[in-house]
Amino acid sequence: MSAMELGPVERITVGAVGEPGHRTFFLQARVHGRLLTFLVEKEQVELLAASILDILARVGRETGSGPGEEELELEAPLEPEWRVGRLAIGYAEDRDLMMLELEELREEEPEGGARVEALGQRPEIPEGPEPARVRLWATREQMLALSRHGAAVAARGRPRCPLCDNPMDPEGHTCPAMNGHGLLGRP
Repeated sequence: MSAMELGPVERITVGAVGEPGHRTFFLQARVHGRLLTFLVEKEQVELLAASILDILARVGRETGSGPGEEELELEAPLEPEWRVGRLAIGYAEDRDLMMLELEELREEEPEGGARVEALGQRPEIPEGPEPARVRLWATREQMLALSRHGAAVAARGRPRCPLCDNPMDPEGHTCPAMNGHGLLGRP
């Protein structure tokens, strides 16, 4: 798969599998009966949820609530196409659809480098084989539901430190804001 343009999607969602601190995050879309699953990072889910709301606020159109939570669970099988390195979102006013572009993580990129970009703000890409890319089109309602659900999925993880905003482990937390001293839960 090199570059594909698909949509509008029948369904789009995110989810996580595993225990907090050891979860694997997925983004799924169903297009023309085909289920596409991609590995994503928690930070990408959080940024995507916020970015969708930002775009919808700028669009300035009434947007319905979209599919309910019960329709946004991940579907089996969870067999990812590849790990996402870059996400880009945009809105096509002439089509009244939102676009979500997924680009495969390249080996030169650091893992966990959450990036969500507005359309047209492409970073320099190192030389080498082109990464796989998929562009999905969805309604504003589907994307609003994705935003709500993505924020909820990300929030189910480990609690965040009130000082540094990093995830806290159940055994305790060494907070950089406290110069490495323990905080909350350490004896």
